[in-house]
Amino acid sequence: QVQLTESGGGLVEVGGSLRLSCAASGRLVSSYAMGWFRQAPGKEREFVVVHGWRTGRAAYADSVKGRFTISRDNAKNTVYLQMDSLKPEDTAVYYCYAAPWGTWNARGVNFWGQGTQVTVSS
Repeated sequence: QVQLTESGGGLVEVGGSLRLSCAASGRLVSSYAMGWFRQAPGKEREFVVVHGWRTGRAAYADSVKGRFTISRDNAKNTVYLQMDSLKPEDTAVYYCYAAPWGTWNARGVNFWGQGTQVTVSS
């Protein structure tokens, strides 16, 4: 079992920045990639970014490339999402997740964080 605890998020103006954190604990945590999905009102949960725990590879949705950056701290079993140049369309609940690398659909995710709201005001 893997437990994921998120922090960060909040309200920011267009063009601003926010940072999310996700701390992982439990057995087999190093077996999974970690990242974020997001879900806006009335929409399906969509993939945002993922970081391979062992390989260090990262993958981003096209909509956030060049604006979002994922990183990790192995000692703390924590991943971070730096979000810059935020747009109103980035407004959503962001869910940290753990799953095998290559999981691009929310139905394939093994573990979820509690979610954190990100609101970008125009």
